[in-house]
Amino acid sequence: MSDHGGVVAAATGAEALSTELPVGRSAGWWGMVMFVATEATLFACLLGSYFYLRFQYGPTWPPDGIETPELLTPLVMTAVLLPSSLPVVWAERGIRQGQRWRLRSGLAATIVLGVTFLALEAAEYAETLKQFTMTTDVYGSLFYLITGFHGLHVLVGLTMLGWLLAASLRDGSFGSHRHERVRNAAIYWHFVDLVWVAILFTVYLSPRL
Repeated sequence: MSDHGGVVAAATGAEALSTELPVGRSAGWWGMVMFVATEATLFACLLGSYFYLRFQYGPTWPPDGIETPELLTPLVMTAVLLPSSLPVVWAERGIRQGQRWRLRSGLAATIVLGVTFLALEAAEYAETLKQFTMTTDVYGSLFYLITGFHGLHVLVGLTMLGWLLAASLRDGSFGSHRHERVRNAAIYWHFVDLVWVAILFTVYLSPRL
């Protein structure tokens, strides 16, 4: 009996638990954070290039008679995209409590808002392409490269969220203790939202300053 008690004590002692249980952040969390940091560096380079070339070009910006970007559509896009982080937070907190219906509802709401954002961006492109294209001049190249690169990231985020929603509808392995995939997707989506704020200031507001 004493031998059995010794085995149990050894298996459940502090040293054994610290060896068996993961300590700190998971590898998936660190992977997503590193990926976001890399993408943030790319966006920083693009936005920095925008300001550098703008001040190198001269006092007139946008150049060659291109009109200053309209604000109505970008502001509506902002009003659609930024609040889309809230349903993701709600979904993640819900699945932590084992409430799968909250996960499904939150993901679906964010997907609808994200798709709406891309539809508005496509409508904006339909108008701006009448004035200039990516090959018109340096401004056109920067405008479409920066906004298009961000749109691609929104599409990637929607793919992540769509996969999670499909898995939750198939009764995938989600629960109060298995929510890491939702958390990682939420990190990425929050990043996409924050980058758009920087783009709004750089591409749409700074030419008016």
